[in-house]
Amino acid sequence: METDVLGCTTNQHLARQLDFKKNGTNTILIQNIYRNPQNSAQTADGSHCAVSDVEMQEHYDEFFEEVFTEMEEKYGEVEEMNVCDNLGDHLVGNVYVKFRREEDAEKAVIDLNNRWFNGQPIHAELSPVTDFREACCRQYEMGECTRGGFCNFMHLKPISRELRRELYGRRRKKHRSRSRSRERRSRSRDRGRGGGGGGGGGRERDRRRSRDRERSGRF
Repeated sequence: METDVLGCTTNQHLARQLDFKKNGTNTILIQNIYRNPQNSAQTADGSHCAVSDVEMQEHYDEFFEEVFTEMEEKYGEVEEMNVCDNLGDHLVGNVYVKFRREEDAEKAVIDLNNRWFNGQPIHAELSPVTDFREACCRQYEMGECTRGGFCNFMHLKPISRELRRELYGRRRKKHRSRSRSRERRSRSRDRGRGGGGGGGGGRERDRRRSRDRERSGRF
């Protein structure tokens, strides 16, 4: 019987996806899409090529930025994106994207399953993970995980500080711009209402002056 990476049968997997759609989730899982060059770089004789930490971080930042930007431009605002650096089959290269809206997550899954990345078909599905702090390995974050890459908790690979500021700072600027626009519109409406009230008061004063003039015989 065919099973997925979590040991669920095909029917169980479909039932789980329908349940996510029914109860709602704004996180998607893109399976096994990231390839760590330090794990995959080999020469023709099977020996590993040396990939420096700097080269590896640059490669990872480029990958992260490409995927993050694609998600935001095509599907909707991304609240958080995480990439697993585990070696176990059910976690290796997994990318979790948490959108702001559930409908954006559903739209992304439908579209991504018809797309390819680096010559491979993309496999995407809705995910119940919304709190990555609970799912990640705290020992790994402290550099003390004794299970290594085969740990069953997520080993979330960090991006550089510069890229984090660029991607998430850009989103904060967008939010601030929207807030300022809303404030300007609100002030404009308030002035419009105030001006209308002032105009109404002015007209009333003109009418009173006109009546006074008529009584006094002045223009």
